[in-house]
Amino acid sequence: MEPRASLNNVIDAQPYPLVFVTISGAHLYGFPSPDSDYDLRGMHVLPVRDVVGLYGGRETIEVSGVHDGLEIDLVTHDAKKFFGLMLKKNGYVLEQLYSPLVVQTSSEHEELKSIGGACVTKYHAYHYLGFSETQWGLFAKEHPPRVKPLLYVYRVLLTGIHLMRTGEVESSLPVLLERLGDPQLAFVRELIARKLAGPEQSQLGEADVLFHHGHYQRLRGLLRDASERSHVPEGSTAGPALNDLLIRLRRV
Repeated sequence: MEPRASLNNVIDAQPYPLVFVTISGAHLYGFPSPDSDYDLRGMHVLPVRDVVGLYGGRETIEVSGVHDGLEIDLVTHDAKKFFGLMLKKNGYVLEQLYSPLVVQTSSEHEELKSIGGACVTKYHAYHYLGFSETQWGLFAKEHPPRVKPLLYVYRVLLTGIHLMRTGEVESSLPVLLERLGDPQLAFVRELIARKLAGPEQSQLGEADVLFHHGHYQRLRGLLRDASERSHVPEGSTAGPALNDLLIRLRRV
């Protein structure tokens, strides 16, 4: 069965209407292995009875398993929760919103993307600084170190730098390397090639950690500098538009 059919089968089984579902993870970041799982992320809409009723509804739905030979992980949030995350400077949900790998969409998805730009603020830099620190910790604690978590470190930092410089959400590491045009990062393309080649080339030497730590620190400095120089606003102005969209999604 084609991957699209398997993904649609999982989506069709969900209990609430879906505004959008996109693909995240390694497929979005531009370095999926042949056996990479499919990370589906999206937004659903709870009916009014589940919002105001005594028992409530499921704000977050998580489904994972193997379907037709594909490992699929689906996470969706109710619209109110998703909008709240957008207003809390959560870059991860913006990456899901703007993923070009769209499995299911709607007119409200397109409207939400038009609103999402007003959620980008200078404080998103802190999201990516914190996220990169977590990813570096995951990379550095492994022995021997592996390419995959290291690529996540570079992806997170370059996404943050690009966001601060342009106000645009971009999650693909190959695209980010091209747009930033940093000659010091030419080696990252080799890392991507090793990841794509499979697990036999996925390990690094212990001596590589020090080399990459230097680039990790340099990019964190570039992210801080980009934040200080950025023309993106200090605060979000998207609240009223998100509130209006939420009311319409509830069909009130």
